Order: sequence, then C-alpha cells, then structure tokens
Amino acid sequence: MRELTFGMNVSLDGYVAAPGDDLGWSMPSDELFQWFSDRVAATGLALYGRRLWEGMSAHWPTADQQPGATPAHVEFARRWRDMPKVVFSSTLGTVEGARLVTGDAVAEITRLKAEDGGPMDIAGATLAGAAMRAGLIDEYAIVTHPVLLGGGLPMFAALDTWVDLDLVETRTFPGGTVLTRYATRR
Repeated sequence: MRELTFGMNVSLDGYVAAPGDDLGWSMPSDELFQWFSDRVAATGLALYGRRLWEGMSAHWPTADQQPGATPAHVEFARRWRDMPKVVFSSTLGTVEGARLVTGDAVAEITRLKAEDGGPMDIAGATLAGAAMRAGLIDEYAIVTHPVLLGGGLPMFAALDTWVDLDLVETRTFPGGTVLTRYATRR
C-alpha cells in the first residue's frame, strides 16, 4: 500500500494562499527550495487539485528554459516534469503531462493507495480536504512561514472528527520557516 503525504506552505494563521490566490508570501530560501526539490524526486505519484495544478503547470514545464534559471530551478523543473502526476478536476477538459480524473476523487485516491508503487503526495487544500475527511492521509508535512495573512484559502478543511498525529520531524529553515512532519496515528 502506498503512503499519502499532504505537504504545503502555510502561513502562521493557517492559510495556503492569501486572498486572490496570492502566493508571494511563501517564497522559499535556497535550502527550503532544495527540500521541496528532493521531495519531488522521491515522489512516486503526485496528486493535484485544479487550482494548484494550473499554477504549477503554467510555470514548471518550461522553467528550466527561462533566462536566469538557476541550477536549482533547472533541477526542480526536470524532476517535476518527470514525476508522474494525476490532476483531479470536474471543470478541466484536458491536462498536459498528467492524467486527468473528473470523477470521484476519494474513490480514485483510495484505489491509487492500494496499488504498489512509491509514495504519493497530495497538493491542493480542497483536494487534500476530501482525502483528510476520508482518512486517507498518512503524513502531514507542514512548512510554516512567519507571516500572518488574515484570510485566504485555509490549509485544513473542516473535519467530522479529530485526527491524532505523532510528530516525526521538525526543521528550521533560513528566515524562520519551520517544517513540521506528523504521521497519522492509526
């Protein structure tokens, strides 16, 4: 059975995007960017919600060809392109470089978890919220930035019951950004 991790940048007050889907507050240090790149390299399958997919797919397929692309950005772009991806959306008709799922996300994620293969990452607060409510997430990798947004898209969806977690790792990055990883207690 595959492990499923939900990992995202989040503000101290719990938002993954500021109003208007602004992500400018979450620019990573070089060290944090490398951590994200290494996660992408280790991911067997990435699951994306529509909004995050649109942002990532607008930039990363050609980011390594842009003027001034750093070696780290070139490496991340290559890793991101090579990583198998599934996009969940009821409004998109097609996606390039990924498989599109337009039906029941929870049923498909459950099926994918039961397969053999490397670890899966789920990205996008709305999609992850459905997986959380269904009890499908095995680990949370929360990258907390020292900023208060006051509103926007919350990282965590409302749940019917609480989820008990065990701390697996903490790490501080330059600028005061903190990674906390938690495993779901089963």
